Amino acid sequence: MEVKLKYGIGKLLFGMKQKDVEVIYGKPNKQYSDEEENIVYVYNDHKMRLTFYDEEEYQLGYITSINEELELFGEKIIGRKWNDIESVLANNKLNQFETEIVDGTENYFFEDNWLFVNVDYDKIFKIEIGAVFNNNDEFDWKFKG
Repeated sequence: MEVKLKYGIGKLLFGMKQKDVEVIYGKPNKQYSDEEENIVYVYNDHKMRLTFYDEEEYQLGYITSINEELELFGEKIIGRKWNDIESVLANNKLNQFETEIVDGTENYFFEDNWLFVNVDYDKIFKIEIGAVFNNNDEFDWKFKG
């Protein structure tokens, strides 16, 4: 499954509604509301959590995944060493990032692409991507359904 920065993952595009996602993946294994009243779908087989933003008419705005089949710039990333993927990111002009360490886990954040890469024991174990904002400070939804 290809990670498409600013767009989504695989067939999932930022801006989709729940019904659009269900056409692709069916009903989620679990569904809940987070602390901000967003709706979160959990797909166990795809190892993904999809967040539909309450304040944006429940459009898909955030994806978290630990799926070993995820590819970014043609490279599988989950389970890989951070240094290996950091160079792939840098070669694709993703070299401006913020770093935060929480309980030993390193979190690398690339704001322009709204990408988080989570590393523990020098291995990438999770990525998070979100919809980005346009020049009008509004979400740049990619799905035009």
